[in-house]
Amino acid sequence: MLLVIDIGTSNFKAALMDYSGNCKGSVSLPLVVRSGPDGSHEANPVQWLRSFERALFQIGPIAAVEALVISGNGPTVIPVTGEPSLAGGELSLPADTARLWLDRRAEKEAETVSAIMGAYVDPGFFLPKILAVKEREAGLYRRTRYFLSTPEFLTYALTGQARTVFPSEGFERWYWDAGALEKVGLDGEKLPPFIFPGEEAGALLPAVARHFGFGKGVKVFAGGPDFFVSILGTGTVKPGSACDRSGTSEGINLCTAERIGDRRLMAYGHPVKGYWNLSGIISTTGKAIEWTMELLGIKKENFDSFYALAAEAEPGSGGVLFLPYLGGERAPIWDPQARGVFMGLSLASGRSEIARAAAEGICFAIRDVAEVMEELNAPVWEFRVSGGPAESAFLNQLKADITGRPVLAPVRKDAEITGLAVIGAAALGKYASPAEAAGAMARIEKQFEPRAGRKHIYDERFAAYRELYRALKGRF
Repeated sequence: MLLVIDIGTSNFKAALMDYSGNCKGSVSLPLVVRSGPDGSHEANPVQWLRSFERALFQIGPIAAVEALVISGNGPTVIPVTGEPSLAGGELSLPADTARLWLDRRAEKEAETVSAIMGAYVDPGFFLPKILAVKEREAGLYRRTRYFLSTPEFLTYALTGQARTVFPSEGFERWYWDAGALEKVGLDGEKLPPFIFPGEEAGALLPAVARHFGFGKGVKVFAGGPDFFVSILGTGTVKPGSACDRSGTSEGINLCTAERIGDRRLMAYGHPVKGYWNLSGIISTTGKAIEWTMELLGIKKENFDSFYALAAEAEPGSGGVLFLPYLGGERAPIWDPQARGVFMGLSLASGRSEIARAAAEGICFAIRDVAEVMEELNAPVWEFRVSGGPAESAFLNQLKADITGRPVLAPVRKDAEITGLAVIGAAALGKYASPAEAAGAMARIEKQFEPRAGRKHIYDERFAAYRELYRALKGRF
């Protein structure tokens, strides 16, 4: 049995999984994010420790657990200022506020890091954020023992071993090496050594295992960033297949036979060795839906009502077009100054047109990434969706209609959970490889085909979507 944990932006998820991919118990707990007018997006990492404890008491018997596998959101940076302990019977790890992946305030530092790395590094990534702590909060920088990301924070609390999970070859630009740290002027001792997904990060501290009721020698395996494990959890293991991981943001990860380089996208090793991954991260898709729901007075978490309202409008949203750049945008435009836009509003525009325009806008953003991939001779044959939005048949069908590609929905929509089970099962030798494990454990429930009758509408609206950004670039 495996205990798998994914620390998302909005939810902490945990599940007991067997080696066939069946869930024996799961829990999802809400998390709090603080966002400010200065562009800050922060969280208290202590809530992840409390969520871990709550999850254990709700999820079911854990005595049979052989290993834990942990993933989480990123690039998030947590300045850890102390060592783990069981203070007062609770997990404790002194740390400052987590700077979440959405936080892109380190623009000046990103310019410095980009110049040193010889390629653009977004303000949301690790080195710009760490450099910002050094330059803006010198006292905190001196007190920091380690800079960790989300899954590594919990792993350190459980094992006492500080590690940084380096997903695969090709991530060098977004992480660091000794030369880069020296040039940036950062202390390498504050950045723990790398391990790869599927490698053992350590064993549960004996006191932790006894306190929570685990057996002896329970191992903790590195899962890695949440988007990376969801590739395996959707069964995206062949060239031409793309994982569309949806949530607060959206990650489009295409399996390719060869490495493809282009500044608009990221390219790195695929979880299946021998293949490569071509990736485009869209900053605010699910977040844009939540924002629109609040704007329209739809209660939080009542997504079914939102999609039902959107379905009342005709394709094309009565001429209303939405750019979902509410927190700037990453792929493919990499413009932190970009902002959200509704265009084409008229007296005939109602709540349903606004709702549908928001849903169409995030689908146009997905198509934008896919079209760039196609320009690079990397065909996208299908999307395999995951995340909370993948529960919506309306949205899955809309993605198929707008992108012109089949959308495959797995049985288990939180593919991070399945992907973590795939990694753990392969690490324990239950399967010969992660690809074999994914083939057995990631099962498809339904396929949505694009409807030909909508193609001309969405081709025209997508062209307008791209032109709208070009017209407004530099004016936000």
